[in-house]
Amino acid sequence: MIYCTGDIHGRVRRIIDFIREQGLSPQDGIVILGDAGLNFYGPGHGDERNKRRLNQAGVPILCIHGNHEMRPETLPDYREIRWRGGSVYAEADFPNLLFAKDGEVYDLDGVSAIAVGGAYSVDKPHRLAVGKSWFPDEQPSPEIKRRTEAQLDTLGWQVDVVLSHTCPERYIPTEAFHPGVDQSTVDQSTEQWLGTLEARLAYRAWFCGHWHINKTVDRMHFLFEEFFPLSEIKP
Repeated sequence: MIYCTGDIHGRVRRIIDFIREQGLSPQDGIVILGDAGLNFYGPGHGDERNKRRLNQAGVPILCIHGNHEMRPETLPDYREIRWRGGSVYAEADFPNLLFAKDGEVYDLDGVSAIAVGGAYSVDKPHRLAVGKSWFPDEQPSPEIKRRTEAQLDTLGWQVDVVLSHTCPERYIPTEAFHPGVDQSTVDQSTEQWLGTLEARLAYRAWFCGHWHINKTVDRMHFLFEEFFPLSEIKP
């Protein structure tokens, strides 16, 4: 059984407790839809403890790229490996923690799933003002967009599931906007691009995190603290 859930921002206890409660095994898996918080500080600066705890839970965990974390391909200890039909990034010390490569398609127990990470940080001005971490490659680059669209071309624009961090533009949940943020200053280019994909794509379900809400609209599932079993959307 493979489950999807939303951002944990380094709070790994929620994942560990769920694994234990459900009795999950190495044949099962969990997808975190961005902002796992496992590559927030960088090598040697505080991420290792949470990585060790999650890795020891013994269940494969696939992390979609969020906006509050480093891209694993920019870090020295990650290597690109094959997993369930697609490429992922992994560290030798933490083999159960897998980071999706944007545009890759995975076979999740008979469900074809494409990964499309990234989003804009609405708190970017505050982070820069007070010296907090902000990652300039938080959103998908033109190269990532081209690779993703080329992958969809090869699939005939058909896939069972999309695993993204944010959502297509027309599904943006305005009720989740941060109070005090001038929305005219928010870069929605990733949501706009996802909207162009969604308009062309034949899919069964779309899962995203980022917005810290649990909500379903049509086939769009916003996940935060809920765990959704992918077996529910099998053909």
